Amino acid sequence: MNDKISDKDKKVWEEFLSSNEKLPNKDFELSKKKTEKIKNIDLHGFTLEKANMVIEKFINDSYENKVSKIIVVTGKGIHSSVEKDPYVSKDLSILKHSVPEFIKKNEDLMKKIIGINEAKIEDGGSGAFYILLKKKL
Repeated sequence: MNDKISDKDKKVWEEFLSSNEKLPNKDFELSKKKTEKIKNIDLHGFTLEKANMVIEKFINDSYENKVSKIIVVTGKGIHSSVEKDPYVSKDLSILKHSVPEFIKKNEDLMKKIIGINEAKIEDGGSGAFYILLKKKL
């Protein structure tokens, strides 16, 4: 290894030190604050039919208004009266299962959606889910 610095390198270094030029610090990454539009909807107490109608309109309106994320609160279904009816599947009629299924089967809605994920605990946990929307073209 050569410990000697060339005259050319010395000159370039001295010119840099005497100038006001600043080098960007690659270790300090400035993150651009991405403004994410988020809307919430609470479907507690809705019938399955009404919840599906409301969520379809809400997704379409949110997409048109350039919302990027929807938080849908359905509840966990623990107070649902469906559990008392032996002829109804409690898993399919509880909104937390049936609303995402309705959305996934709706081709027009799915064209506007990136994904559907379970919500974080602070947004409702297993009683809620996220809908991530595509950018409107």
